[in-house]
Amino acid sequence: MSPSAADDHSLDASADRAADFIRSRWDRSPQYGIVLGTGAGDVAKSIAVEKTIPYADIPNLPSSTALGHKGQFVCGRLADQEVIAMEGRFHLYEGYPVDLATLPIHVMQRLGVQTLFISNASGGINPKLGSGEIMVIRSHVDLMFRSTEAMNAKTTETRPTVLSDVAYDQSLITLAEETARRGGFPLHEGVYASMLGPNYETRAEYRFLRKIGVDVVGMSTVPEVAVAAACGMKVLGLSVVTNIAKPDMLESTSGQEVIDAAVNAAPNLTTIVVEVIRATSRG
Repeated sequence: MSPSAADDHSLDASADRAADFIRSRWDRSPQYGIVLGTGAGDVAKSIAVEKTIPYADIPNLPSSTALGHKGQFVCGRLADQEVIAMEGRFHLYEGYPVDLATLPIHVMQRLGVQTLFISNASGGINPKLGSGEIMVIRSHVDLMFRSTEAMNAKTTETRPTVLSDVAYDQSLITLAEETARRGGFPLHEGVYASMLGPNYETRAEYRFLRKIGVDVVGMSTVPEVAVAAACGMKVLGLSVVTNIAKPDMLESTSGQEVIDAAVNAAPNLTTIVVEVIRATSRG
């Protein structure tokens, strides 16, 4: 079933009902939320799981249909802190409206989440990046061109809502980079572009993206970041580079290849999340 946020007549009501359902199964107030993208499900294995809640059980949440996305909340403790992780996300290319696809971010905010880790699998545009490496997102280019109810204030006095790059918290980026240096693995910093998909990009699109300063491209993340910013969350965006685009020697990419490359990056991704949680919880 693919319910609409309109089922409860408003985005707020849908988020409230979903959050209440999760509380009835797991009565905690996690300060940390994690969105696990394609192939990043292994990160959830590091969580001391207290409760697993399938999306299908939660009122008003859709189903996750993308390859490699289990479709469940994993609730428990990581780095001795309470966390809630999305093992699988919702994409606009699955046919969901943007408010429904980003509803879990509103739900996390109601549960207490203040810091959000967002991961994704991406295609590398910058030739300096390598397959299986991670790039921390410092800015993004939104090529989805979809607004959300959260971004559309009901009164003209408060529009437009300015995102800028405030959601990508510099202190979190610094902690991630320090973690990578200590761990001896590469961590790049750059610009993520979001496109609707579900197709991979053409030669012309790759060239265009590189010219406008994009380092990696994917099909998610930006709507979630926009909502997280509207909810007052700090965000650490982590993009796993799964393939490198070479417009002059363009090769086909399969969904399984993307998953395999993302799985190889999972240990480093887990290290970053764990160490950033430890550092911020001490502060």
